[in-house]
Parts: sequence; C-alpha cells; structure tokens
Amino acid sequence: METTVLRRRAFAAGAAAVAVGALALAGLTGVASADQPAGAVPAAADRLSPGLIEAMSRDLGLDADEAKDRIADEYRAAAVAAALEKSLGADFAGARLSDGAAVLVVATTDRADVGRITAAGARAEVVGHGLDRLEAAKAALDAVALKKAPKDVPSWYVDVRTNRVVVNAARTSAADSFLAGAGVSRDLVQVNRSAEQPRTYADLRGGDAYYMNGTGRCSIGFPVKRGTQNGFVTAGHCGTPGVTTTGSNQQAQGSFQGSTFPGRDYAWVATNANWTPRALVNGYGNGDVTVTGSTQAVVGSSVCRSGSTTGWHCGTIQQHGTSVTYPEGTISGVTRTSVCAEPGDSGGSFISGSQAQGVTSGGSGNCSQGGTTYYQPVNPALAAYGLTLVTSGTPTDPPTDPTDPPTEPGGTWAAGTTYAAGAMVTYGGASYRCLQGHQAQAGWQPPNVPALWQRV
Repeated sequence: METTVLRRRAFAAGAAAVAVGALALAGLTGVASADQPAGAVPAAADRLSPGLIEAMSRDLGLDADEAKDRIADEYRAAAVAAALEKSLGADFAGARLSDGAAVLVVATTDRADVGRITAAGARAEVVGHGLDRLEAAKAALDAVALKKAPKDVPSWYVDVRTNRVVVNAARTSAADSFLAGAGVSRDLVQVNRSAEQPRTYADLRGGDAYYMNGTGRCSIGFPVKRGTQNGFVTAGHCGTPGVTTTGSNQQAQGSFQGSTFPGRDYAWVATNANWTPRALVNGYGNGDVTVTGSTQAVVGSSVCRSGSTTGWHCGTIQQHGTSVTYPEGTISGVTRTSVCAEPGDSGGSFISGSQAQGVTSGGSGNCSQGGTTYYQPVNPALAAYGLTLVTSGTPTDPPTDPTDPPTEPGGTWAAGTTYAAGAMVTYGGASYRCLQGHQAQAGWQPPNVPALWQRV
C-alpha cells in the first residue's frame, strides 16, 4: 500500500471511569490554574456547519446530536488534558480519548497521581514510561532519519495507548537496524509489520484549490496574516519560496514566502490585495465551517479534512508527533489519522469542531477504499513564520507584526500555553479575558491580538 503526499500535478483495571461530558461538572480541583477555568468550551458545538455534521455522519456513523455531543466532549477533554499535563510534569505519560470519545484516559508513571487525575474527571492509567522518555527515544530515531532516511521503515511515533514508540517496518530486520543506529532500547519499542510506502499528496478559504506556477494543484490550509500582509498556510511540498500561485478561479493570487520540506511540511503564501482572508473552511456545498481557534485536539478525537479533490472527509486522530518517510525524505511532528485523502488535497484544512488542527501532508490509500493520512500541525507553522491565524473576529489590520514581539513586561500569559475561552491572564500589569480558545504563540501577546483577548 503506497502512501502519498497529496499534491496533484497538470488503563488500569478498576480505575474510576468518568464520561468526558461530565468533566465540566467534575472541575479541575487541584489541577487547573486560576487562569484556566474548568469546563470552558472554545466554541458552541451546536453551531457546527451542516457540511461538517454530514461528513461526520458518513465517516464516523454519528447522527447530528451525537456529532455535536462528541465535539463538545472533545473540547472539554482537551482543556482537562492540557491542565493535567502541566500539573503532572515528568510523571505525565500521555492522554487519549477512549470508548468512542466517551472517556478521557490520562496516563502517569506515579500511582500517587491517580487521585488527582480521577478528581479531574478522567480515568487514570499507571504505566512504565513517561512521555518525555518516549519522546526522547523518538527524537533519537528522527536524528538518524534526517541524515539518511531508513529503508523499509515508513513511519514511527509515540503511541500513548501502548506506552511505546511504535516503528512500522516492512521487515523486522529493517526496524532492528534503525533502532541500533539510533541507540534506542528495544524495551521502549513495538515493531509492527507495515506495507505502507508513503508519498506526498501533492476569497481565501481553507480547502480551496490553488495552482503553483500554473501547473500543479494543492489546497489552502488556513488563511493567515503577518502584520498587515494577508496569506495562507499550506503544505511545504507544494512549493518553494518564489513559486507563484493562482487561485481556484485561475486569477493571480500570490507567491510562496517560506517553505520547509522535508524535515517538516509547512509553507506560507502571501497574497495580493484582491484576496480577502476569511475565517472559513470550504464546506463544498454543505455550508462553510467557521474557524475560532487552534487548540490541539486529544488523541482519539474526531477530525475532519477539506480538500480540493475529495471535499469533506472525517476520521479520528491516532497519534501526534509521528515521523513518516516519503520518497523525498523524512518529516517529523505530523499527526496520523484515519481520514482518507487523494492527490490535490495536499495543504488542505484539518479541523476538529471549530479548532484548526493542521494542513494535509500525505498518506496511503484513497477515499474509495479508505486509508491513512498525516497532517502537519498548524501551530508550529504559525510560529515558524510569525503568522496569526485568521479566526472569527480577527481584526482586518492587526496592530503589530507578530514577527517583532515587544520585550516581555511580565505576567501570567505564556507562549505555548493552551487557553480556553474565558481564561484570565495578566500581562504588562493589566488583566485580560480569553475570547477564543487557542494555543498561544510568540508574538500573540494579549495587547497585540484583540480578536483573542479582551482587557478587563
């Protein structure tokens, strides 16, 4: 089975289990900080677009009410998981949704943490390896792969379900050679036989088509701004700096300003004044989806994709932080999903509810028979190029360019933190309330982004 970059050319038994839907009632006693209240949901699940609900019904077997309930549960789970990761520190061993997204499972290496986890409304699982240790082992594999892509080893990732680094390989001997070269202990690893052969899938609106130098076709990920410059993020394999783009209407659009591939798979395109960024993802005839933030969803969450070849398709998040080898080289830090995709969908939007997740990178299979697709998370792309995601309420002209952040004057706000709607922080001696759920990036200080923060 061949994996593609979609670019087209022209727990512990007996632990208390609490439904995620009850997390808002359970609260985060002993876990949440004062700036992140329990139960805050980034966007109302009852405002999901008809197109997204229809795709979730087709691909996940959910009716409209079940789809809305699942998204609401996943929002709450993401907030609880983020708070517990911060609270547990080095003991934290990952979080995932189980039993059809009904239960949030949080793993720890210290049995003393079980009470804290269950008090937050999650199921505790005691395991042997902390997430930091597993991620260090995966990083050692990544370092070897960046020098020379391993043969017959299409992908590897930290699997929080098995508490192992999973290495998918065509031959066990290929996996053993890869592990030996990186000095990674077999005790930390689970080797799976795999026939995957990954390759790339080769108004501004997520999921719309665009063309590179008038020939190849990819899909827009998400509209963005860099200071007063409009543009969009997409897959890095779709183009290199200087490559010009035309829109789905074949009119002049812009050019690639930055691109990283392999290693990572993200890029951004600056567009001309004829193109207005909108906080929308193309619903392909079923109503567009509004983007309200970029909070990362938990493993096991539902996720949907919009692309210019196959439109809307949905599935679940299987693993974050995956490494995958394409013919062009190895990329790291992508998310593995059960969503299908086909050539031309590359760069397109991955979204969970109203929260932007990433841009389509590559995968295997197709949308007739099903497959596996990887997406490049959007937050690292925004941080790499100093971009601001266009969300519902984003001002037309941001007051500052996020590539030139001011000297930090102090406060509780911190880049890299996930904030839910309603969270309170201090910055520069003033207090701010979060308006939209998001993961804070360098340059997104509260005074700079009134679409995200309101001074109180």
